[in-house]
Amino acid sequence: MEVKVKHLSQVKFAIQARHHTIVSDQPLDNGGADEGMTPPEFLLASLGSCAAFYAVQFLKTRNLEHHDVEVTVTAEKLRQPARLGNFVIHVACPVTLTPEQTEGLMRSVHHCLVHSTLLTPPQMEIKLALGDAVLAGS
Repeated sequence: MEVKVKHLSQVKFAIQARHHTIVSDQPLDNGGADEGMTPPEFLLASLGSCAAFYAVQFLKTRNLEHHDVEVTVTAEKLRQPARLGNFVIHVACPVTLTPEQTEGLMRSVHHCLVHSTLLTPPQMEIKLALGDAVLAGS
């Protein structure tokens, strides 16, 4: 997987994945024009849409109502180091489930790729391209 991020203006960026482009910006009070979600909001959106996908797939494979599934994700800004934490994923299911189905839906949402990634922090490397030189760091 790959995304490319290009600076557009001020604190606004174009983010491209395959043939899709979205805009990231900052709110007015942080020097932006508020023309797109902030990077932390994209993280919550990624987690929420992944959880929703897994929830809908679970319901669809059991021929249960799935058209009105809604997921809300909240997180708190934490400090030292600055990060998001205390995530809450709220899945609103449009149908009443048996205890077994409820447990299965919960298990399914727990298997979301983004959720699993956040629970097991990935290895990350930062490379800087300065002119012709590429510097690697961790």
